[in-house]
Amino acid sequence: MDKNMAIKNWDSLDNWQKFDMFGLMLGITPTATFPPSTSISKFREDFAKAKHIVIVTGAGVSAESGVPTFRGPGGYWRNKKVQELATVEHFEKNPSLSWQFYHHRREGMVTKLPNKAHIAISECEKRLKSQGRRVVVITQNIDELHKRAGSENILEMHGSLFKIRCTKCQDVTANTDSPICPALAGKGAPDFEADEDNIPLDELPRCKKAGCGGLMRPHVVWFGEALDPSILAKAEEELEKCDLCLLIGTSSVVKPVALFGPRLSILGIPVAEFNTEETPVTKSLGYHFQGPACTLIPEALAKHESEPER
Repeated sequence: MDKNMAIKNWDSLDNWQKFDMFGLMLGITPTATFPPSTSISKFREDFAKAKHIVIVTGAGVSAESGVPTFRGPGGYWRNKKVQELATVEHFEKNPSLSWQFYHHRREGMVTKLPNKAHIAISECEKRLKSQGRRVVVITQNIDELHKRAGSENILEMHGSLFKIRCTKCQDVTANTDSPICPALAGKGAPDFEADEDNIPLDELPRCKKAGCGGLMRPHVVWFGEALDPSILAKAEEELEKCDLCLLIGTSSVVKPVALFGPRLSILGIPVAEFNTEETPVTKSLGYHFQGPACTLIPEALAKHESEPER
């Protein structure tokens, strides 16, 4: 991008071109090209050199395991949009219905398994660890499929379906009980015709901490809530050390995670997007590979010929 020409035509630039301009003003040359490279061999060269790889994952990865994304035309549970259900306001107004929705999502994970992309990421982490290299997953997903696949370095930006938090004492506990409480057994069918059971408050999940007994809520980040500052700080630490970033199955719409890739790219760090379609950040990145994660990721993260035998 020509600096003088860009300044002259500032108003005609899109947001990502302006982002690149700030980098040029600071003397930083972006790694991104437009259109982004689709050369897997070139990406593999960057992969072979990387010592600290950050992998950002979104709903698209879990969708390939059959996990509903609740987006688009199918983004309803019964007759309600998820954006209506996943709020503090809705939980306070109708905790019974909120818990039925999340109980349905928890129970639905029983039949869902990590897919080839999850497994390839986990195997890559283990393999590179023995070489003194680090792979960390920053995920927007709440299904714990990365954990089940064997990944260890995981930052859950939006929480987990299998953690609950007390609304009174704020204690957070892991919970994989099925059902999570007797009153929710068999509840939460997504059918539009399903009866709306009004479960009494004292029969919903309660805190087991001595002397508390407060109402529990899912330990997830709802619409309108801020991210956990401690998790965000850890993510920032990983991004500061990152020398290769993969964006896998994320729509790159929800901030601040949507800005992770472009931020790294403007600093000259290779960033590769793996998605079934282009996203709002595609043209700010160095690579874009279009297709299912289960097909692309095993090849992208496979052992490189330069790696030691053991």
